[in-house]
Amino acid sequence: MKKQMVKWLDDSGFHRLAYYEWGEPTNSNIAICAHGLTRNGRDFDYLARSLQKDYRVICPDFPGRGQSDWLDIKNNYDYPYYLQAFTALIAQLNCKKIVWIGTSMGGLTGMLMASLPNTPICKLVLNDIGPEIPATALAAIGEYVGKQPEFETLDALKQYLKVIHSGFGKLTEEQWQHLAEHSHRVLENGRITLGYDPDIAEPFKKLTGEEINLWPVWSAIHCPILVLRGTESPLLTEPTAKRMAERSQVTLIEFPETGHAPALMSEEQIAVIQNWLETEPTAL
Repeated sequence: MKKQMVKWLDDSGFHRLAYYEWGEPTNSNIAICAHGLTRNGRDFDYLARSLQKDYRVICPDFPGRGQSDWLDIKNNYDYPYYLQAFTALIAQLNCKKIVWIGTSMGGLTGMLMASLPNTPICKLVLNDIGPEIPATALAAIGEYVGKQPEFETLDALKQYLKVIHSGFGKLTEEQWQHLAEHSHRVLENGRITLGYDPDIAEPFKKLTGEEINLWPVWSAIHCPILVLRGTESPLLTEPTAKRMAERSQVTLIEFPETGHAPALMSEEQIAVIQNWLETEPTAL
């Protein structure tokens, strides 16, 4: 795995977008793994390690997360600017087609990109996200996003992550430790907090009390789609998932005893993605 950087432009200037590259750099088969709202590209280490024999796997940190720059204009933590950042990334990768694997916010970003004319996305994996999100689920996320609790130790942070990300499913201690190690930053006072700009919550607050409805975007996507869902997910409800699966190019797989969102760290979940990528024809 190699850490890389690309510069992208918004209203206030150029910013660095960090990404982690796995596999052979000359491989033309490229998979981009896009993380959730408060997470980062290192969440995909387990998946990327398994996919790298077949793909050049790219796992970026969204703006304001992980090792990517924080934004000066906080309202730019929004999807039009994420698309700008990823357009710069795709240009640097010099690729014509990509597989997009997106968890939650990363999945919504992939949906938006896949719906556009001449999109480079030829296959789309949506991890516990769809075109309709209940207002109650968004409100629950709003309870913790942007808050920056401080911890004395990494283990204390790990215990906190187990609570707010309980929907990730049954992870091993090693996996929780991995998430803690790669999603924290050290404050000037020596204490530990979460590894993202707390102001990513500013645009999110505008969604309070509203549900998300992106069915017109969904209708504009024409590539093969794998939809993954935790059976206890409050974001991707069962009725929404079933409606998504009515389309012929959509495969729906559900994981039991999991909420929002499956961590994609277990051998079972990774195998589902690998098998689908191997057997599903690529969109022209």
